[in-house]
Amino acid sequence: MAIKDDLRKTFSDPTPLYFAAGAAELTFQQAKKVPGLVEQLRAEAPARFEAVRNTDPKDVQEKATGRAKEAQATITAKVNEIVAGLDTDLKKFGETAQEFALRGVGIAAEAAVKARETYEKVAEHGEEAVRSWRGEAADEIVEIAGTVEPDPEPVVTEAPAAAAEKPAPAKKAPAAKKTTVKKAPAAKKPASGATPPAK
Repeated sequence: MAIKDDLRKTFSDPTPLYFAAGAAELTFQQAKKVPGLVEQLRAEAPARFEAVRNTDPKDVQEKATGRAKEAQATITAKVNEIVAGLDTDLKKFGETAQEFALRGVGIAAEAAVKARETYEKVAEHGEEAVRSWRGEAADEIVEIAGTVEPDPEPVVTEAPAAAAEKPAPAKKAPAAKKTTVKKAPAAKKPASGATPPAK
């Protein structure tokens, strides 16, 4: 029974769908920026190509050789430092390994919390996007405005007899056809079930 309830809860949770909608919305927003970046690169490209053409190959080779020598010296110094700093005491090494393991667990837990927060933020963004796509955001604003400032009570301008004259429609009329009904004088009452003529 518990598995059935868990499955029902999992399949009825709309959060993954909201996450997908939020990710799609964010992707779309980022895709809007691409044409501007392409134009910027297109404008900068001739100057960069000209700079590459004017560069002397010997200068590039000398810079690459210098960087390689610096990198080799740095790596050699780091290796020597690590080898000199190695502690052969196994107990200290075990403590260090345990400390690293605990740090790893802490970092993993922190990453999981951040991932969950990001997931929830994107899901909230997706829910807002879906509401705006449906037009529900405007409905919520109207609801909030209604609670903050309720409508005044309507003023009755028709006589109660005119309200009783309207027959109940048997079928729903299509939304496109709307007819205006004029208020008939109180002396002339149409027979029940009869509809007033449209003008």
